[in-house]
Parts: sequence; C-alpha cells; structure tokens
Amino acid sequence: MPIGKITPQRLADTIVEQLETMILEGTLNPGARLPPERTLAEQFGVSRPSLREAVQRLAAKGLLISRQGGGHYVTENLGASFSDPLIELLEQHPEARRDLLEFRRTLESDCAYYAAQRATEADRARLTETHEALQACYADDSGRNVEAEGEADAHFHLAIAEASHNAVLLHTVRNLFRMLQRSMVTNIDGMNASEIENRDGLRQQHRLLFNAIMEGRAEDARSLAGTHIQYVQRVLSERSETRRRQERESRRELLSRGRSGEARFDPGGSPTDRSR
Repeated sequence: MPIGKITPQRLADTIVEQLETMILEGTLNPGARLPPERTLAEQFGVSRPSLREAVQRLAAKGLLISRQGGGHYVTENLGASFSDPLIELLEQHPEARRDLLEFRRTLESDCAYYAAQRATEADRARLTETHEALQACYADDSGRNVEAEGEADAHFHLAIAEASHNAVLLHTVRNLFRMLQRSMVTNIDGMNASEIENRDGLRQQHRLLFNAIMEGRAEDARSLAGTHIQYVQRVLSERSETRRRQERESRRELLSRGRSGEARFDPGGSPTDRSR
C-alpha cells in the first residue's frame, strides 16, 4: 500500500487545539478574558507570532472576540440556543414549564451521576461553596428572597454539571443557565416554599444529593436528582389543582350571587325586577 507523507503540524495548529480544548472542557468560560499575550505565550512555551496566529484563527471561527481597550475574550453567547424571546415564551405557558421540568430531570440526573464519579478536589470545593450558599438561603428567616434562592439553586446545579466533566452536559446547562435560574425562581414561588414542609423538603433533598456526590455514590446521586425534580413537579401540580378548584368555587359563588340577585325587594317591601 502506498504510504503518504506525514505533514508536520504547525505550531499554531497545536495552540488552536489547546485553546479549543480549554473552551470545550470549561477551563475557559464564555466571557472569560485570555491572559495577556506575553503571559500566555510563556505558559505555552511558544512564540508570540505563533500565538497571535492561533488567536486570529479562533476569532475567525467565532470562538474568541477582541474588545476595545485590548484583550481577547471567549465569546459570551457561545453556543447559546435559547434567545430571550423564546425564554419569555416558555415561561408563559404551563405546558412548556412542565416540559422543562421533565428535561431537567433527565439532564440533572446524568450530571449528578457523573459528578459523583468524576469530581475533583476543586470540584468538591466548589460544590461545598454553592451548597452552603443555598442552605444559607433556606436558613434565613429574616425575610425570604425568592430571587436569591433561585440564583443559589441554579449555581449549585451548575457546579454539579461542571463536576460531571462531560462537555456536552456542561455546556447545555451553561447555555440554559438563565432559563433554568428563572424557572427555579418561578417554581420556588409557585410552590410557596415558605411553607415549612416544602422548605424543609427542598433543604433535605439538596443535602442528600450533595452528600451522595461528595461520597461518590453515583447511582444514589442520579436517583436523588430525579426524586428532587419529581418532588417539585408533584408540589406544583398539587398547588395548580388547588388553585383551579379555588377559581372554580369563586366562579360558582359569583354565579350564585347573580342568580339570587335576579329579584330584589325595594325599600317598601314589594318585589322589584332587577331589569327595570
């Protein structure tokens, strides 16, 4: 068989591959600024012209951008698949909110499973930090802040995705982060999580999930993540049904009042037709 010549890889190609890997694995986050050219060239052990060529090629691919005042940044909306108008549309429809919870059950269960298997010491430190911040929200009785609680909840689940060391799972969660955060705020508010039972339930579920990941119990972590979403689905469904019954009862009361008011008595005591 004929043997083709091996073309030596250009240094810029190697730098491109290295930077792409750092973006893909989440070492370089969307919006992150690259170190100064001189520093980065020293870290890679390459010449500045080779580094400059690699950066230009990544910029041409849309992975990096240059900003006024100097510096190169990872594209902010890298891989964004849900625009703001679509987020608003999803939030306005109950069926779509249900679909999002179903999607989260699948996504977050897998994230938790792999995080329990693959989390590094740095991941565990980040998980501990975000979990403590979330638990602090539950413990704060001075005045419940739904927005802060939703943000803390979303950051905890993002830390789990980062610990999964699965590039597709990580970037899916990152790209949907704003929608997930707003969904969590909506869910917390809809669950009326200030009720002691619901609040304690959420606190305990997150603690159990955190412990399972930290202890490397992958199957337990997957099950607990799914159970958490099922709990949210059940409580929201129950509250929605309660609200529908209350609205139905209100309509019946209004109708009953209207019927009883079809004939009324005038001050003199004689019946008077309301239509007159």
